[in-house]
Amino acid sequence: MLGVESFPTTSAGFAELHAWLASHGTLDRVGVEGTGAYGAGLARFLRSMDVAVIEVGRPNRQARRAHGKSDSIDAVEAARAALSGRATAIAKTADGNVEAIRTLLVAYRSGRDARTKCLNQLRHLGFCAPDELRERFRGVTVAGLAREAASLRPNPDGDAVLSATKLAMRTLGHRVLDIDDDCARLRGEFATLVHKTAPSLVALPGVGAYTAALLLVAAGDNAERITSEAAFAHLCGVAPIHASSGKTIRHRLNRGGNRQANHALWRIVFTRMSSDPRTRAYVQRRTLEGRSKPEIMRVLKRYVAREVYRHLPGV
Repeated sequence: MLGVESFPTTSAGFAELHAWLASHGTLDRVGVEGTGAYGAGLARFLRSMDVAVIEVGRPNRQARRAHGKSDSIDAVEAARAALSGRATAIAKTADGNVEAIRTLLVAYRSGRDARTKCLNQLRHLGFCAPDELRERFRGVTVAGLAREAASLRPNPDGDAVLSATKLAMRTLGHRVLDIDDDCARLRGEFATLVHKTAPSLVALPGVGAYTAALLLVAAGDNAERITSEAAFAHLCGVAPIHASSGKTIRHRLNRGGNRQANHALWRIVFTRMSSDPRTRAYVQRRTLEGRSKPEIMRVLKRYVAREVYRHLPGV
């Protein structure tokens, strides 16, 4: 170990860090923990200086147990992981259309979750409302719930509970409608970027703009960092994991990887099982062989990952 220093997480601090690192010799690569979060600014600066940035995962547990936990210890472990080759994954560049898609998806998913929460609150208020209001919403579907609630007219001079309930439901109804407008605008924006970035991916059967966006975000702007379709399958959590012992050779389900990408593959498989003739024939053949539906879907997700990999931009 040549030295340990601390630098502020500012542009000036990044420059000081780079100069300090280069003062020890030729700078080949730097291990950075959290390149998609708190380390994003540092990773971006180092790439601008033509330095390879290696994504370092969780610190070595054995070293943490023996030496404790501090920023200095974690930094040393990150450097040793990059130097020894224990950490080899090239960090995402996050400087193109895929990063733009990722940011739009953050707002889109949060809006979708907030919409569901508001609708649940609306339904609950309708169940507990005074009889007059409860009867009005008895047959209203989920699709029309927000618009019906937004049309309520509370009367401050009338019954206090009825007026307050109407006001609450009206507020939630307008909130859902506003979220719908925001989500539609966000979906249009990232769908345009997806079609521009990976048109051949969206053209695949069962692949929509949203599922393609999830897969692109998992791969990153520099998808060439994923060296093979097997590596992409492992990234998506659809590569079986060895669980053999002695003479018993078996594999277990991979519960790691990028779960959003794993869900995207599941959606593609689910869609193809009902609409794609080739997939339906495969499911029928495997079912006759005694395979269960979850087993068939796990195998199909692995096949779809192989197909998707060939259509990632830059691969």
